[in-house]
Formats: sequence, C-alpha cells, structure tokens
Amino acid sequence: MRASRRFLQLDVFADRPGAGNALAVVLDAADMDSASMQAFARWTNLSETTFLSPPTSAAASYRVRIFTPRQELPFAGHPSVGSAHAALDSGLATANGGRLVQECAAGLLPIRVDGDGDGRRIFVRAPRGREVAMAFDPELLAKALSGRRTGALPATIIDNGPHWLLVELADEEQVRGMAPDLPAIATLTQAANTVGLAVFARAGDDDYQIVVRAFCPADGIPEDPVTGSANASIGAWLLRNDALPERRYVASQGRELRRDGRVEVEVDDAGEVWIGGRTQTVIRGSVVW
Repeated sequence: MRASRRFLQLDVFADRPGAGNALAVVLDAADMDSASMQAFARWTNLSETTFLSPPTSAAASYRVRIFTPRQELPFAGHPSVGSAHAALDSGLATANGGRLVQECAAGLLPIRVDGDGDGRRIFVRAPRGREVAMAFDPELLAKALSGRRTGALPATIIDNGPHWLLVELADEEQVRGMAPDLPAIATLTQAANTVGLAVFARAGDDDYQIVVRAFCPADGIPEDPVTGSANASIGAWLLRNDALPERRYVASQGRELRRDGRVEVEVDDAGEVWIGGRTQTVIRGSVVW
C-alpha cells in the first residue's frame, strides 16, 4: 500500500506568498529511498525539494535530504531555511532557546530562530566556504557573461557544499540587465564542475546592499530565483577579500523573475557566514508517492 505523507510548499526568503524561492517539503520520509526522492524532485520540477525525517544523531533536531531535479546536494541555503520552518510548522522539531540543529549530508549545521509568527526569521550557518583551485576557460566565461562588465574581484569557485562559480560585475545595472546565454553557461559550469554561475554587484538601494543572480541551466534550472548557498559563497568571498559592505547586509535576488526575494547575510566574529530570512507557507496537504 502506498504511503500518504505530509507535504508543504513554501516560499523562502519571502515577505509574502509569491516572492522568494519555492520549496517542496515531504515530511515522514524516513522510509523513502534515494531513487524515490530523486523521482519526486524531478516531478515537482522546483529548484529543490527536501525530505525530512527523524535525525540519526542525538545532537540533531531533524534530518533533511536535499534534491534538485537532477541530483542530491550536501547543502543548500533556501532548502535549509525552509526545512527548518517546515520542521517547526509540523511539530517534527521544537526550537530549544531559539536554536535547532540540522542534520544533512554536509554535517550538523546550527539553525537560529528569531521571533515567531509571521515575523519569524530563520538563519542557518552555512558550511565554511573555501576556494577551489579549478581552472575555467576565460573564453567560455566571457561568452557566458554576454558582454557584461566585471568588477574588481577576480572570478572564483567557492565550495560550501555545492561548488559555485562567482563573478563580480561592475554595478547593479550589469547584473539586472544581464541576458544570460544559457547554453554557454551550461557549457562553462559543466567544464568547471560547478552547480551554477552566480553574478553579483554592490547596490545603491537603501533596502539592500548586494544584488545577485544565479544560473544553473545544466541542472535544469535556467535561473534560480533566490539562492542561499550562492549568497553564502558570495559572503565568504567578500570576507576573504575584505570587501564586505557590512558584517550584516541584505542581498536582493529574484526580481528579474518577479520573485523579489531578500536574503539576510551575517558574518559572525568567528568568520562564519549565516544566511536567513522569512518563509511563507503556501500549501499544506499530503502526497502519495
């Protein structure tokens, strides 16, 4: 007999339904195997789908597995924030002193819960980003950038679970006005062995300090609306280059897809990057798979 499981669909890094990045969450997933999870993630066709179950570690509040339509990820930002929201919403976990611990393939990650109700904000400490010494073809990169002017920081690959190819562009207009050459980006990211290309620039708006766009066409995601792991990678790269706008700043992502999201980025005294924001529950129901 096929099992019926609790199901949520959320908007993460969103101050209202319809903003931020959508996330599908399957609860009661302890008996699902990897093939079933991957098949369901292909079916939802969202950038990520997560599967929650009781933890295997006594130190953790819950366990999560994270899938794109093509592969499992050890860590991703908006699925981590959204899964913490789902664990609280469903009663799978209870915050102890405003804290949770997420068990995922990247390890045990601390979660901070600020406030409650509609104003609740959830932050995850991202795995420490490290620069990866991988070569990428400058000609492929130039083609993928579609003639956009670059900024002062060099392009790099940062690993914080997924690998991101990061490129600073000259200003906000260069990011917002980019017409991506998706086949070129797919060729570039496959050659560089990264999940995607993230471009960013400083912004002159009072509401946010960094503007970001992220493209993952090789993973079946032409442009990801709002991307926590990419924002955490950018925060780590800015910190390494002493280029943070502030120790706490807001990144704008998703406006070009009419999913205007806000990612709150914090760098603590130990140099760890936290990403967070608000989450909206859009669908509560059940799924048979």
